[in-house]
Amino acid sequence: MTNNKQQITNDKQQTTNTVSLITGASALVFFLCSSWRHALFQSTAFDLGFFDQALYLMSQGKTPIVSFWGYHAMADHAAPILYPLALLYKIYPDVHWLFAVQAIALALGCWFTWRLALQAALSETQAVTMAVVYLLYPLVFNVNLFDFHPEVLAIPGLLGAVLAARLGRIAWFIGCLILVLSSKAVLSLTVTAMGFWLLIFEQRRLSGAITLATGVAWFLITTQVLIPWFSGGNEAAAVSRYSYLGSSVLEIITNIFLKPGLVLGHLFTLPNLEYLVLLFAPVIWGISLGYLTPLIVIVPTLAINFLTDVPSHKNLVHHYSLPTLPFLLLAVMGTLAQGSGWLRSPKAIMVWTLVAFLALAKFGYFGSRYLEFLDTRQATKEAIALVETKGSVLTAAHIAPHLTHRPVVKLAIAGFDAAELANFDYALLNVPHPGWQSTPEFAASLVEQLKNLPEFELTYERDQVYLFRNLNLQFRD
Repeated sequence: MTNNKQQITNDKQQTTNTVSLITGASALVFFLCSSWRHALFQSTAFDLGFFDQALYLMSQGKTPIVSFWGYHAMADHAAPILYPLALLYKIYPDVHWLFAVQAIALALGCWFTWRLALQAALSETQAVTMAVVYLLYPLVFNVNLFDFHPEVLAIPGLLGAVLAARLGRIAWFIGCLILVLSSKAVLSLTVTAMGFWLLIFEQRRLSGAITLATGVAWFLITTQVLIPWFSGGNEAAAVSRYSYLGSSVLEIITNIFLKPGLVLGHLFTLPNLEYLVLLFAPVIWGISLGYLTPLIVIVPTLAINFLTDVPSHKNLVHHYSLPTLPFLLLAVMGTLAQGSGWLRSPKAIMVWTLVAFLALAKFGYFGSRYLEFLDTRQATKEAIALVETKGSVLTAAHIAPHLTHRPVVKLAIAGFDAAELANFDYALLNVPHPGWQSTPEFAASLVEQLKNLPEFELTYERDQVYLFRNLNLQFRD
């Protein structure tokens, strides 16, 4: 008997070590992939440059007004988590902190998925399989590549909150809620739905009540107080994506219930059907009618994504579907625990998961679209190195994240007023690859105008990458 107990203990420890190794290795792979993408100049002003500049300014004790957006960083999605993240920039200001935080947060989802699977009474093999299902869900890999978004912290936060609620760890549970809510204002809707689910279907009265009340309160605080305060009285930026429903958050919510005709016309569309298929396809084998209750929590996220016509809300490339993943996995765990599901064999599940990953994960970008700026990469790096002060810079959207450790960076995009050129200390333009919302013709026209301005000198030129320096530098270190 003693030997059997020892063997069970050893097996559990071995499994723990395996999952820990998988989690650590995944974090490293995620970090290396996002770092290499950035090195290839594939990151953009929105969103990596946005958060990098905000955190840099916070770490310097300056007001985090993102220069190419024009507002305080908290006016975007009310994400207080940015302030503690800025402490990392006090150690050393480097954008790779964001890649590391994102990689670790996404990888930790693997560990929490494994723990939840064990808690749901799945076998050790099934639990490890679920951890791998999480890691190979295409959204996880794709979101890691798409710049940085603080809501990635909600993945371990939501999974950890459910685990804590089921284990009765209230302090741990509240900590996870704080992590989720501080990551993005709109997550308060997910938290509210989770509170309803915990209260009614999980019979977790205390945690459910806390979650429900906190979610509603934070939604009202962020949308009616914080965002308007930091944006000068404006509504959340995302409101414009639902303009057919109203011009404010509360008006949109009211019209969703009072004007169903407006809503139905945007719900039942082919793009929404395609999106739903993409979202469920990697785990459809484990979704059963007998255990759908966790999917109640994804309703707010689905509604947000269904009711807009913005294509980025309807794929597994961008971050807008992240809050659905923990609860899709919980539904699968419940199905497996009941001995149901289209697939039950770990091998069959792994094959399906791998096929879905190969079909929908964007790893192939490293051999295709991520190489589109390769011909000017070295010249761009050399030009960036010659920006010697923290002065204002005018540049392309894909170069901006490499120059956001300064108060002012503006984008050379359509609509830029050339009369403002003299206000910049530097202008760094890539004519062959002018970037988002620009054209080679527009970039070339700016280059010609800069050449004709006496206050600017051309300090670098290679492969049609140009760096101009204002002789009357307004900013000095």
